[in-house]
Amino acid sequence: VQLQAFGGGLVQAGDSLRLSCATSIRHFEAYTMGWFRQAPGKEREFVAKISRSGGTTDYVETVKGRFTISRDNAKNAVYLQMNSLRPEDTAVYFCAASASYYKGSWKWWGQGTLVTVSS
Repeated sequence: VQLQAFGGGLVQAGDSLRLSCATSIRHFEAYTMGWFRQAPGKEREFVAKISRSGGTTDYVETVKGRFTISRDNAKNAVYLQMNSLRPEDTAVYFCAASASYYKGSWKWWGQGTLVTVSS
């Protein structure tokens, strides 16, 4: 199984970016998908997750109202639209897959994509 996140880059505060995660997961629609990030010198943190159908989402408080997670089950892909970016959003962003929306046991992880937000 492969997950590949892409779409990161260097932007200025207030800009937007859209991250994508392409996967080779069979039965992709059976998995909760999530985004995590790890800033320099910090532990990896949860950013957002989306249920199998896409009908339920959850976000870390610091990105609510600015980030939107979505998925396309026909394309085996998950996305993270990031608006009003802040310097503190600078991190490597990872996508992950879980068999459970609530238990959060993330089974597969992708390689990250770096997002750098300058002030």
